[in-house]
Amino acid sequence: MIILVLVTILWAFSFSLIGVYLAGNVDNDFAVLTRVLCGALVFLPLLRWRGVPGGFRLGMMLVGASQFGITYLLLYRSFAFLTVPEVLLFTVFTPIYITLMDDALHRRFAPVALLAAALATLGAAIIRYDGLSESYITGFVMLQGANLAFAAGQVGYRRLYERYSLTAPAWRLFGYFFLGAILVALPSFMTFGDRTMLPATPWHWLVLGWLGFAASGAGLFFWNQGARKVDAGTLAVMNNALVPAGLLVNLLIWNRDADLLALALGGGLIGVSLWVNQYFRPELKEAGA
Repeated sequence: MIILVLVTILWAFSFSLIGVYLAGNVDNDFAVLTRVLCGALVFLPLLRWRGVPGGFRLGMMLVGASQFGITYLLLYRSFAFLTVPEVLLFTVFTPIYITLMDDALHRRFAPVALLAAALATLGAAIIRYDGLSESYITGFVMLQGANLAFAAGQVGYRRLYERYSLTAPAWRLFGYFFLGAILVALPSFMTFGDRTMLPATPWHWLVLGWLGFAASGAGLFFWNQGARKVDAGTLAVMNNALVPAGLLVNLLIWNRDADLLALALGGGLIGVSLWVNQYFRPELKEAGA
């Protein structure tokens, strides 16, 4: 649990750094590819190739392609349509997706999660009650795709280690994660990247380096390790600890002119959706989530 808390603190600055310094200034695909390559530089030299089942290798690559590659390509694009507080608040759907996926894997169905999702959607609409434009909806849909991919990666990582009993330490195997992410990020940059929007200032490179080595390299490794050590309910709720932490950082440092009333009303309803999902799910209550 403490691992997830520490990574949440690390990630609390990431959304604002992307929104303030990179979005609209550095090509999205290049930014994601840079983060992937930074993480790969850390873990690929440590990678164990022998004695690792092919199914585990493929599974870990799929997890990386989803949790990093697809997630971040969609996340970066969403900043073109949403503010940083909106991006943070709308990640609230991730724990609901985690519980739904975990239910599916255990062949059970809880309609409470769908009710929670509906309440969260209403809360999202309140935040932009005067601006539900087509571009806003596009950004919202993109972010939900990112949330789904991030949730699938977390659930998939847990399931891989439940299925395979491996003696190698996790840090010797995490390189497969970044190989999978490269297989998504590199073709995306080659196909859609705008080479006229490469980093132009030291700040761009500094932020990319921090996001690549710290937030992505160390952060994703330790987050997934923490995810293995808690139940699905706790993992789902810990995904949303990032929301208040990230909002606090953004509102206090970079976005003091935000519509606090709309954020409070919409965010409050989103919070109610989490309570509904937690209170009426016995397995989450028992987990202390």
